[in-house]
Amino acid sequence: MSTRRDEILKEMGLAPLWRLRVAPAAGGAGSADATPPASVSSSAGASPAAAPALHGERVTAEAPAQSHDARRAAIMQMDWPALKAAVAQCTACALHAKRTNTVFGVGDENADWMFIGEGPGADEDAMGDPFVGQAGKLLDNMLAAIGLKRAENVYIANVVKCRPPGNRNPEPAEADQCEPFLERQIELIKPKLIVALGRVAALNLLDRDASIASLRGRVLDYKGIPLLVTYHPAYLLRSLTEKAKAWEDLCFAVRTMQGLQAANANAE
Repeated sequence: MSTRRDEILKEMGLAPLWRLRVAPAAGGAGSADATPPASVSSSAGASPAAAPALHGERVTAEAPAQSHDARRAAIMQMDWPALKAAVAQCTACALHAKRTNTVFGVGDENADWMFIGEGPGADEDAMGDPFVGQAGKLLDNMLAAIGLKRAENVYIANVVKCRPPGNRNPEPAEADQCEPFLERQIELIKPKLIVALGRVAALNLLDRDASIASLRGRVLDYKGIPLLVTYHPAYLLRSLTEKAKAWEDLCFAVRTMQGLQAANANAE
């Protein structure tokens, strides 16, 4: 396999798998020390499914489908330390190549409130925490306006954990690779309410295309958890006239949370 192909597979998060050859009968021609015959090598045009996997041979033909499912299954079993380590070491998409830091998330790991944005910007990439630039300051002010505080009953994360170049929107393939990480974060936190910050976060969480205007002011659903949508703080910095709408969304979020808490209290 060429070095270039190795690099491409690595960029895709599909690093070659190694399969141990079943030990042959004693004295057989294919002992572990023997050189694999060319007729069963993994060269182009050969049928990997039909060829036996020899000692030291790279098996990649079936890796894309299997590795994605196996990777997701493994992530969904991780605890907090393992999940944080996996994010820090992730090379599953091309975003890892130019990152300074991964941006895992920050806050109360048992929070009732979870705020989710689209991806890190330059400040977040430099510091390794979400929402630490001007948009982060605005988010902190938004939280304070409804009696919340970063890290106190609030958890903040993003759809992708590495900065997209030029602060562009994450591409579908990039978001898809990070999706199990975010899903596992949500499973571990078990928030009572999710607030999606911006259209990109909303569409990735809801897995459907819609305008932010059609999503605002409604209680939506993410895997059984109520989800609300409002504007991303970075957008509000560019569109000051929309801050009034964002305030309406925050007030709606407070009323929704109060309703959820009352329902939980009655259930008890």
